[in-house]
Amino acid sequence: MSRPVTPLLAADAIIELINIPGKPIVLIERMNEPFGWAIPGGFVDVGESVEAAAVREAKEETCLEVELSGLLGIYSNPKRDPRGHTVTAIYVAQSSGTPQAADDAKSLDLFTLDRLPSPLAFDHQMVLADYQRYREQSEVAPLRIE
Repeated sequence: MSRPVTPLLAADAIIELINIPGKPIVLIERMNEPFGWAIPGGFVDVGESVEAAAVREAKEETCLEVELSGLLGIYSNPKRDPRGHTVTAIYVAQSSGTPQAADDAKSLDLFTLDRLPSPLAFDHQMVLADYQRYREQSEVAPLRIE
């Protein structure tokens, strides 16, 4: 039997810095296309769990050790990534310390939800709106059945 052709799999972590009042989040400015600001994350390696990939990618891009606290949602719109069909699991994570841009992060900064940068890459504007609902109402991302 031949292997099916499937989307790529990614994992992202919305990192809340719990040692700073208001728990700002860490966003990276992407060094590579598509350019813009993004939630730290990347592709899952073969043999790696999605959760482990989220933790690894967070450390690679921000130099922070993170602890995942929950799954915000799965984002699978075939048009969400201009490079091709990519499905991502978005986790909420906590950390403390001073983040530093590394790997393929050109830079990074801390943001509150009422002061987000522009442009945001991928579908991260929608993801961060879902995250705001999560923070305010403890609701995970809604199902988006096309």
